[in-house]
Amino acid sequence: MLRAPQSRTKGDPASASSEPGLPAPQSRTKGDPASAPPGSSGIDELLAAARSRLRRYSAAETFTAVERGAILIDIRPAAQRAEFGEIPGAIVIERNVLEWRLDPRSDARLPFADRYDLEIIITCQEGYTSSLAAAALHDLGLTRATDLAGGFAAWRAAGLPTT
Repeated sequence: MLRAPQSRTKGDPASASSEPGLPAPQSRTKGDPASAPPGSSGIDELLAAARSRLRRYSAAETFTAVERGAILIDIRPAAQRAEFGEIPGAIVIERNVLEWRLDPRSDARLPFADRYDLEIIITCQEGYTSSLAAAALHDLGLTRATDLAGGFAAWRAAGLPTT
């Protein structure tokens, strides 16, 4: 059921807004389902924590690493790959199955994912999801996993090969 917003009156602290014309932030109370649960983190904090564990590669560094044998994995969904293109030689593993395909302990792993010392570089479209994915691989023990800073967009902007 939709409810109309309650009007605020002048002098009501909840009607104060830091931006003219914008509604004031609503106070949050314990048990309010719109309040973040204690101990939870926002996406900005999760992303910063993930990236603090990685030595992210530029597009040029990724190209060089792949030439020496690093494994480049594209986790973008099919629609993004169709719209923007692909990196030749990248292995496509969509994000929803990444850990199962790369965990050396998993029965669903890919044949090359049989050891923990693999140099794995994850790419997504712009380098956000790939950071979270690479950190998840660290949690599995794949501590050489990292990501392509700026993702596929950075690769393409660097003039590197795409299809």
